[in-house]
Amino acid sequence: MRRFIATMIAAISLFAGECTYRVMDFEIGWEAYKTPAKIGVDGTFGNIKLSAMPDKTVKGLLEGAKVVIDTGSVNSKNSSRDAKLIKAFFNVQGVHTIAAEIKSLGKSFANVDITMNGITKTVPMKLEFDGDDVEAEGYIDLADFEMLPSLRSINKACYDLHKGKTWQDIRLQFEIKTMEKCK
Repeated sequence: MRRFIATMIAAISLFAGECTYRVMDFEIGWEAYKTPAKIGVDGTFGNIKLSAMPDKTVKGLLEGAKVVIDTGSVNSKNSSRDAKLIKAFFNVQGVHTIAAEIKSLGKSFANVDITMNGITKTVPMKLEFDGDDVEAEGYIDLADFEMLPSLRSINKACYDLHKGKTWQDIRLQFEIKTMEKCK
């Protein structure tokens, strides 16, 4: 009888295979601020390349996940604004890509290395888990990436619309939906 049970357990484990988590979908967003009233303008990017290795856990999947963002694909749902962001912000300092990597993940935070303008900074982000999916939110200061010449340029290009004020802090967010696959 013991031999039968051991054989059945072995057979079941062969059919069950190994399960791993994979990224099913992801979104990256930003919100910049204008006017003395700090009115938000949000958007995303159309061309984002994600690299995440399947893992047995969601944490293992996400730690080390990397993205490369094409800044020329900025999308604020306003094509004239997008053209101005490319010309009067990103191109001023030749920032054609932004890279990010999740360096560590806790229960309620992540440390994300962001590289922009040749400078890498670790940005703490608050996390919320919804089952095996994760949402994160954090802020960057453009001064940390030596992007103030670009900030001055976009402020000048949008001076009247922004009532003379474009803020240097930007809210970042990402959402990653995962799926468990078993062989």
